[in-house]
Amino acid sequence: MIGDAVFGDYGTIASHSQFWAGVHSFLWLICEAIFHFLPVGITWSITRKMGTTQILGIVLGITLVSPQLLNAYAVAGTDPAKIPFWDFGFTQIRMIGYQAQVIPAILAGFTLVYLERFFKKIIPNAISMVFVPLFALVPTVIIAHVVLGPIGWAIGSWISNLVYAGLTSSFRVLFAAVFGFFYSPLVITGLHHMTNAIDLQLANDFGGTLLWPMIAFSNIAQGSAVLGIWWLHRGNKEEEQVSVPSAISAYLGVTEPAMFGINLKYGFPFICAMIGSSIAAIISVGMGLMANSVGVGGILGFLSFNLDRWPLFFLIAVVAMIVPFSLTVIYGKKKNA
Repeated sequence: MIGDAVFGDYGTIASHSQFWAGVHSFLWLICEAIFHFLPVGITWSITRKMGTTQILGIVLGITLVSPQLLNAYAVAGTDPAKIPFWDFGFTQIRMIGYQAQVIPAILAGFTLVYLERFFKKIIPNAISMVFVPLFALVPTVIIAHVVLGPIGWAIGSWISNLVYAGLTSSFRVLFAAVFGFFYSPLVITGLHHMTNAIDLQLANDFGGTLLWPMIAFSNIAQGSAVLGIWWLHRGNKEEEQVSVPSAISAYLGVTEPAMFGINLKYGFPFICAMIGSSIAAIISVGMGLMANSVGVGGILGFLSFNLDRWPLFFLIAVVAMIVPFSLTVIYGKKKNA
């Protein structure tokens, strides 16, 4: 968040400027919508990709973040005896939300998909409009809150602790090298969305995240590899219409146009970007560059750091630019690509 950038002992930008305080307050609306209601987007996306009823996915996601539930961010600070619950007489189910939780939403989404497919096969078409949604959605919501939610939450916490242990252990540089190298392939599969939940968990549990800076540098590396291709093919107006916007997009945190439009097309720029990302990740973790939380990706990532960490961020960003660009140009010239 722009207004939430911290200036060492001098407070935040928002604390010194009413304009930036207003900007921060307004932009928080968007940030809250993204992360607090992330399960809705995930369950909808799963039903869309799997070809089932999308509105059921949306409803399922809402049942995971409904205001009726105890907000996930408030669970840790709430006395277990005061957590609300549904009382069925013979059993009780805790009413806990799953804001910003990825794994519970994924598990619930796929459960809904397969239940809907099952009931569509056995329920006659004449009454399927009524009974398929009923028999698919109600059991899924129950299973989500009784089984999948707690399991997914536990898995998320375990992954968060594992990542933090890896980033703070004596092998943290090796961990960073591997993560920095393989993050871009994760983007291709879509699994990179899980890192947002891990980052948020790290920020909540440990006051900051060493993981997110590596993601920002990976974005920069992909954009720089695109610039390498642009340099090799400068004058090709048709390709420039793709490469230039793609590089800008990557530098601003969205790498899909760069990867799918240019880097994967040629192959070697993608690998060059992975190498540059890995080197930047090693430096970042080795020097303990920690972000306050998740922010804008790419070059604008500096806004998520304390002011005294900005020079280090930009230094590593330069590495993430130079290495992929140079490797792409050198290899491309040898290959005559």
